[in-house]
Amino acid sequence: MKKDIHPTYHKDATVTCACGAIYQIGSTKQATNVEICSHCHPVYTGNEKVLDTAGRVEKFKARKTAAKK
Repeated sequence: MKKDIHPTYHKDATVTCACGAIYQIGSTKQATNVEICSHCHPVYTGNEKVLDTAGRVEKFKARKTAAKK
């Protein structure tokens, strides 16, 4: 690596989530704020919801059963 061209690496950088979770990671920024993390993301927490406002799933299932007949 060339000297004096790389940013400073902080081994104890702090990442703070909007939900209140705090992580210590390595980064070139000393502190970072994020809106979502593994503590509050629906995929990781198991609270994932499937939104089907147009009834697309029902339409697909109806076409599939009609095709089998």
